[in-house]
Amino acid sequence: MLAKIHSAAMVGIDAVLCEVEVDPGKGGFERSTIVGLPDASVKESIERVRSAIMNCGFPFPPSASIVNLAPADIKKEGPSFDLPMAMGVLAGQGIARSDSIKHTVFLGELALDGRLRPVRGVLAAAMMAKREGFSTLVVPSENALEAAVVQDIEVIPVTSLAEAVSYVEGRLPLEPAVVNIDTIFSQVSRHDIDFADVKGQESAKRALTVAAAGGHNVLMIGPPGSGKTMLTQRLPTVLPALTLEESLETSRVYSAMGMLTRSQPLVGKRPVRAPHHSASAPSLVGGGTIPRPGELSLAHHGLLFLDEFPEFSRNVLETIRQPLEDGRVTIARASGSLTFPANIMLVAAMNPCPCGYATDPKRKCKCSPAQIERYMGRISGPLVDRIDIHIEVPAVPFHDLSSRKDGTDSDYMRTQVLNARQRQQARFGKANGIFSNSRMNSRQVRQFCRLDDSGMAMLKNAVYELGLSARAHDKVLKIARTIADIEGSDDVQPIHLSEAIQYRRLDRRL
Repeated sequence: MLAKIHSAAMVGIDAVLCEVEVDPGKGGFERSTIVGLPDASVKESIERVRSAIMNCGFPFPPSASIVNLAPADIKKEGPSFDLPMAMGVLAGQGIARSDSIKHTVFLGELALDGRLRPVRGVLAAAMMAKREGFSTLVVPSENALEAAVVQDIEVIPVTSLAEAVSYVEGRLPLEPAVVNIDTIFSQVSRHDIDFADVKGQESAKRALTVAAAGGHNVLMIGPPGSGKTMLTQRLPTVLPALTLEESLETSRVYSAMGMLTRSQPLVGKRPVRAPHHSASAPSLVGGGTIPRPGELSLAHHGLLFLDEFPEFSRNVLETIRQPLEDGRVTIARASGSLTFPANIMLVAAMNPCPCGYATDPKRKCKCSPAQIERYMGRISGPLVDRIDIHIEVPAVPFHDLSSRKDGTDSDYMRTQVLNARQRQQARFGKANGIFSNSRMNSRQVRQFCRLDDSGMAMLKNAVYELGLSARAHDKVLKIARTIADIEGSDDVQPIHLSEAIQYRRLDRRL
């Protein structure tokens, strides 16, 4: 008899409801057939299902069966359909038939002996199951905690096909997986590093405080060993903690990539991604025959650190321009387009020249002006224009390195950042979907970044002297607004604007 089992198909990082229809033992074919746009891994699953069913002691239909994965216009990939197909084959033979099946979603890869292996996208499947009104989700035990972060749906962990059948038939009561979200956040929110570890570089710390307070992108330029990487590594210690909503959005990306584990079922702190400069465009922004998220999406609500910035292929760097503006990545294909989230804070670091010592007072630069110009020219003007803050990170003098006195620490910087973020949340509210000054649109810039006459004169001179573009003009105002928030000022004062202009002083050089 025909059996219908509910499962989930991944489309990008989202899950859509998939109905697995199994008509067992109808004959007429040399072997069982799977239809509904399956990929190779799904087509092969019928052999895994056959072996798992028989090794668990259940009968397999003696003649060929038909399996349909609906809707048929969505490409099905991955081994997560093994368990629902096996349950369909058994239900079609009168085994494991229960009224609870119609309210349950099944996911899991089967081993030949019937064991269940973890699969990707379980978090998105749990969200989909809750949205569609299902009461239960049956998943491999390794994925149970990942799915259990979604409230108001029972997540049943099973280790084998036999366990799943016994649970459906009511012979084996299994306790739903439970996860304490507060415990996860408290365990992963600790940091073992601090800005106090960085000797000197007080001006760079101030710039990074401003960047963290407003979510601004940063470009650091300095010789090797000046502390650019150390500063970036410590930047997450001053950022606001992830909210549950932000955590679920980011975790959904990691779940779709199979990067969540039993020990980390939820992304509890802001991610930091640091791809090598040899990274390709698809690995950075996403892509592939079946599009998958890239490093930008894996850094969603976190940091993307691009060290040795000019060493990245220029074509690769150009692909991040639009995501920096929009906060998302759109991958277009002939069959349609997919959108991945990419609300990131970009931190880039580079040397001032090929040898690295153009700005080092103690070491002689061996590069010619033409070499330096070609090196700096690897980064296009439009890309630099999208980076809010440009700062120089000079070599640290010996008296700072040998000093026993600690500089600005993470606690002090975090207090400034959190106070500024609270002012921004009160200003924007949640209705606009804007949580930091860097995401203000032109209308909001005009509304919240008003200047007095002296400030307007200062900004006019900066536009003419530095050759600022219209985008850079707005970014200066956004940075000034953030500095005013740090200082607790309702109005943008000339002193705030002056500091903001200093952070754009490299425009002319680049």
